[in-house]
Amino acid sequence: MLTAMDQAELMKILVQISGAKKGIEVGVFTGYSSLCMAEGLPEDGKLYCLDVSEEWTDIGKKYWELAGVQDKIELILAPAVETLDKFIEDEDNLGTFDFAFIDADKTNYINYYERILKLLKPNGFIMIDNVLWRGSVIKDPSTFDEDTKVLREISELVKSDNRVTHCMIPIGDGLSIVRKK
Repeated sequence: MLTAMDQAELMKILVQISGAKKGIEVGVFTGYSSLCMAEGLPEDGKLYCLDVSEEWTDIGKKYWELAGVQDKIELILAPAVETLDKFIEDEDNLGTFDFAFIDADKTNYINYYERILKLLKPNGFIMIDNVLWRGSVIKDPSTFDEDTKVLREISELVKSDNRVTHCMIPIGDGLSIVRKK
């Protein structure tokens, strides 16, 4: 749900030090992580925020305006897989994004990851939230619900994916940072 404050500040600094200008957020909720990442972007930066809930994202819009970052944010209300597919269909988008943050429906994390990799520049990065899932991912797999199963699978995929390098930081509920080679 809501990104932890220390994690959001880390994400903002990563956006700043990477020199990023173009990013994607999958899962906006009330817009706190969007606000922080947009603060890390330069004035001509753009963050495409993908969500399906107008009710929750309307909360974020107010704070984006108060923080003065609303012009850096483009909110797209539609299923994220569909939106990412539309981005991919336009070949001019391939390899043009600097970073992404995934924090939406857990069962689609792998779908988001694979699509975002196509959109990222070399050395671009993906931040994947909730990879520790309150410690559930290290328990007996026979006890996993679908979300926990996919969170375990995305970590295994990232670990074995020769297209990327990665690290997992035990901040918030676990944040994996994945760099495209």
